Amino acid sequence: MEPEAPFRGQVFTVTAITLAVKQMISGVFRDVFVEGEVSNLRESANGHLYFDLKDRESLLPAVMFKWDARKYSLELQDGVQVRVWGSLDVYAKSGKYQIVVKTVEALAKGNLYLEFERLKKKLETEGLFAPEHKKEIPTYPQRIGVVTSPTGAAVRDILSVLKRRSPHLEIFIAPVLVQGDEAAPQIAQAIEDLNKFTPALDVLLVGRGGGSIEDLWAFNEEIVARAIFASKIPVISCVGHEVDFTIADFVADLRAPTPSAAAELVVQNSQNTAQHIAALQKRMLQAVSLFYERFKSRFELAVNSRVFKDPQTLTQEKEQTLDDLTLRLENAWNEKLIAWTHRFEMARQKLNALGPQAVLKRGYSITRKQNGTIITRVAQTAPGETIYVQVQDGMIHTEVK
Repeated sequence: MEPEAPFRGQVFTVTAITLAVKQMISGVFRDVFVEGEVSNLRESANGHLYFDLKDRESLLPAVMFKWDARKYSLELQDGVQVRVWGSLDVYAKSGKYQIVVKTVEALAKGNLYLEFERLKKKLETEGLFAPEHKKEIPTYPQRIGVVTSPTGAAVRDILSVLKRRSPHLEIFIAPVLVQGDEAAPQIAQAIEDLNKFTPALDVLLVGRGGGSIEDLWAFNEEIVARAIFASKIPVISCVGHEVDFTIADFVADLRAPTPSAAAELVVQNSQNTAQHIAALQKRMLQAVSLFYERFKSRFELAVNSRVFKDPQTLTQEKEQTLDDLTLRLENAWNEKLIAWTHRFEMARQKLNALGPQAVLKRGYSITRKQNGTIITRVAQTAPGETIYVQVQDGMIHTEVK
């Protein structure tokens, strides 16, 4: 026979039920110790810490108010195994039960954290994180691949940034699961498939929005790390928030703190170049304007000048100078010609005075042999020889006796 239910048929308000459960839980589980692994740790704007304590089967929400958190130097982080002391309570506004933590101490690092460190050390030893393997992110990418969930906030943030800042880009979305057992194989396969595109993509964005260490675990899987390392296309990882680090971040060619930041990184060079070009254009227009003003002033000065209105003034003085030079040249040549003529006449007179004809006029004669040889001595002749004597007005033939 079933035990009688004390409140059977009674109607309660939500608040009444919540308060009843709150009193029941807080009355029974006061000052208890709970051990578990920290997960999904976050800090509110007021400095309060919120996290989950979990084991293999269950999860318990926890809150540690800032006045208690300040007492401990322990830096909580996801994956740390802890023992907390506090009391269970119900947050009436949401009807969620939780443990209000007063003290906390670390026991050991959780299994996920240990697995993270193990794989990180293994891949680092193999050289997958080495700087020399990092590919350079192209300065002006045109074709961008995105590996993420098609329905999450990450894809919306990425598309919003890219379309706003560089609407000309070609964007290819590879929709994948980003959480759960099937997520890692899908992410790895998507990276491999995008590498086969023709023409090739310029850069890949691989990531998702924030979450707990369990939510982000697909990006800590070895299969994803090796797919990123094998990619011939540069990869930018953008997993979670700025404080989240995954194995994918270490292997990728560049890490962005968030998906929207990854989109900003992709287009920042294009944006900077556009701004630089605009600045150069402005400077060029200013230079052209200044040149125009200076040229305009010089042009107006030239147009209004006497030379422009009466261009002959440019040559008239030169023409006059040319006339002076021509006259001086003519005078110099006339003087030289007169001097040369006088000298010629004097030479001619001297030549005539000394010439044979002048000598003949004075009573002298020239005697020659038949062959024309001039006879200057008697011994040059022989009896009976005919010789020729030239006088002023003719030639005398005579015979030597």
